[in-house]
Amino acid sequence: MNIAIVLFPQVEELDFAGPYEVFGMAANYLFKDWRVFTVAESSPVKGTCGMSINVDYTFADAPDADVVVVPGGNGTRSGVDNEALIGYIRRAGANASWVTSVCTGAFLLHRAGFLEGKRATTYWASRQRLADEGVPVLEERWVHDGNVITAAGVSAGIDMALYLVGQIKSPDEARRVQKLIEYDPAPPYGLEVRG
Repeated sequence: MNIAIVLFPQVEELDFAGPYEVFGMAANYLFKDWRVFTVAESSPVKGTCGMSINVDYTFADAPDADVVVVPGGNGTRSGVDNEALIGYIRRAGANASWVTSVCTGAFLLHRAGFLEGKRATTYWASRQRLADEGVPVLEERWVHDGNVITAAGVSAGIDMALYLVGQIKSPDEARRVQKLIEYDPAPPYGLEVRG
């Protein structure tokens, strides 16, 4: 199974690195027929927080994907008008078993046509903007509708990826991956911001 993680300039690092870790750990230790790779228009790609990422494939030479992961980040604002990026997502997703997004990657999925008639979620501060584009938006950590799964912001991509492992294999196999990456979040502070 091929899992393609789509990158673009100003991609949010954890949006792609979280799912990459989940799927990569699964591929390395549990499911030897899984292959995880990054794909972008060109390499390297500079992330929102400044990380420089060398990609495995370009849009022109990437293998077919069974799972497509589209992260978000500041680059989605211009990315929705990047025909090379949207074209790749459209082509890769058309033949994939699963099409997913993290955070504002939902806007790229929407532009590529994958959210037509689907419920979705995205980063909390962008939910209304996605709803304004005609997408029924839910305030959930992730939303599964057909073969499309969208995740809320940044760290929610880890949850989405674990959920997808559970859908492809089983919840018990997803728990094995969760244990391998020691994912049991207990943040030191609540989300309520004071002051």
